[in-house]
Parts: sequence; structure tokens; C-alpha cells
Amino acid sequence: MSQKSFILDHNVNAERIAKRIARAGICSRRQAESRILDGRVTVNGKTLTSPALNVNPRDKITIDGKHLPAREPTGLWRYYKSRGLVVSDRDEQNRETIFDHLPKSLPRLITVGRLDLDSEGLLLMTNDGDLARHLELPSTGWSRKYRVRAQGQIDQAKLATLADGVTIEGTRYGQIIAKLDRQMASNAWLTIAIREGKNREIRRIMDYLGHKVSRLIRISYGPFKLGNLEDGAIEAVKDRVLADQLGIGDSVADASDKPTLSINKLAHNSAGKRGRHANHSRKASRNRSNKT
Repeated sequence: MSQKSFILDHNVNAERIAKRIARAGICSRRQAESRILDGRVTVNGKTLTSPALNVNPRDKITIDGKHLPAREPTGLWRYYKSRGLVVSDRDEQNRETIFDHLPKSLPRLITVGRLDLDSEGLLLMTNDGDLARHLELPSTGWSRKYRVRAQGQIDQAKLATLADGVTIEGTRYGQIIAKLDRQMASNAWLTIAIREGKNREIRRIMDYLGHKVSRLIRISYGPFKLGNLEDGAIEAVKDRVLADQLGIGDSVADASDKPTLSINKLAHNSAGKRGRHANHSRKASRNRSNKT
């Protein structure tokens, strides 16, 4: 991006009390409002009865008698969302959610956009609601790219018409770039890029063309790619990478990079690599000692 459009870790002079609590990683804004209404929150020694209050950095806030911790630095994570998981912190049908599978060591995270139950692949997550909203805006200009397996024989000429957008049952979908990668006997693999990310957009477009989607994998969201991230794994995006993509690369030093957080095989792979590097360093040290 050519100009600064989002300020990382911006300290505001005044903000809603529920937002301040949520930004500290305690709970969601809605949960914060409930705690306020229950009389569990004080500001400068006074118990609140309403969440309609702005606070500044100097205000002293407590929840259940404990001081509110400092605001967490803004972070972004890449997560491989598995099929069959709901993208929500709770589900009315008691289905498993992505939060049932995330490491407990992570801060409270919210998702950037969504993936439906049967979709998988890259899901960006952050601890900053303002950043999430910024990354979701169509004006940010970031496309979402997917690998799609669809049933039947694909007509490439019909795919080409999607570049001008299409209206389906009164809903207008903007430019869709679709490319046939491989045609097989009964199904095909395609790469499809969209910018708006409306609810079940790709599935509805493919249904409109007469093809049922049997697998849908998001492989990128703007400049952030799924890469070799394994199913169910999560990794932190380094601070300088995030800053670069937001057009504020000069404001964040390399030394501020967060360590990678990962689960499943990624954690074991990282540990194995660290062990190999350590062994190599010890061997090099012994060799230098023998030479002297």
C-alpha cells in the first residue's frame, strides 16, 4: 500500500470503556458491557452502572477488584481453519468452533472476515478490532484467492464472463477472476479470486454456472498466504511484515518481531529445527577449539 491507512498501536486520548477492556484482552466488548452493568467495573474508584463512558489513558480501571492490564500490542495471526468448524466464539447448535482448537496461550482473538462451515484454509485473526475492520473493507483493495474443486465439465468461456461481475437473485457480485487449472473426468480444480467476500459468494456463483463446489480452500487474503501452513496450525505474522503491508514499515523495527506461535506439527518442526541448529553450532564451536 502506498500510504499510511492504519495506525498500528494507536493510543487514543479517549475511547469507550468496553473497548478499552476488550483491547486489554480480558473479554469481548459485549461481555465487558455486561460486567459493567453487573457493577463489576470501577473507574478511578467509582463503580460504573452504564457502559456509556469514555476513558483516557490516565484513568485507573479495575474489574472485580483487579487492575486492568496494559493494552496488548496489535498482532495478526495466520490460521489454517479446518473443515467442519464454525467461525464463532460460540454456536447455538453446540458445534465445534475454531476457538475450541486454538492454544490457550494465545490472547483473545477475533477473525478477519469468515469462512463457512464447509470451507477451509487461510483465516486471518487479530487482537485488534480496528485492524480487523480495516482489513475487511473493500476499499483496502485486497483480494481473496481460493482453490476450488467443482463438479462437472467447466466451460472456460463462462468463467471469463465473471470478470465483469454477475447479478444472482438480486445480489450483485463484483469482479471475479476464475481460471481453470485442471479438468478431470467428473470434476475440476479452479483458482478463483474475489474482492468483496460476500456470504457463500463462490459457492453461489458456481451454482449459478451449474457446478456444485465439493471443496473450497482459501489460499490467500491480500498479501498474506496460506503457504505451507498445516491444517489446524496458527502462526503469528511478524510485526515488520504487518507494518510493511499496512504501508508503515519504517515505523516498526525488526527487533520488535514477535516469535512464531504454532501448534500441531509446526511446533514439532520448529523444535526439530532449533535442535539441529544448536547441534550445528556446538559442532562448529568444537571445530574452532580444535583448530586453536
